[in-house]
Amino acid sequence: MSREAEVRYHADLEISKRYPELLGRAREAEQVLRDLRAADADEIELRAAGRALDKELTEALRAAEAGQRAAFGVKSYDDRIARRKAKATPKGAMWTMEVEQLRTLREENRMWGIPRVPRPVPSAR
Repeated sequence: MSREAEVRYHADLEISKRYPELLGRAREAEQVLRDLRAADADEIELRAAGRALDKELTEALRAAEAGQRAAFGVKSYDDRIARRKAKATPKGAMWTMEVEQLRTLREENRMWGIPRVPRPVPSAR
């Protein structure tokens, strides 16, 4: 195990501690977007809410990925086989599932949750 792997492991542990908070913020952003859709808000508001949800999901995803790497253990930072073995543990499988679900939610939001708003056309003089 290298010193760099140990440093990265401890950094990932610190980042992953914020995961519940970041996931809660993503849920709040999702609720805001759902409320705006239910209220028939205009596309500008829906776009802003969709982009805010994307930002929150990205932050939660980064924390989940850090938690996944930390759950795999220090040895997995340097060893591909150790990383594969760690994915098979219950804790590793749980974090892998969390990461995949967040990636899916983020991609779904990027495809369907952020309305495309046409850019204004500059007037010719």
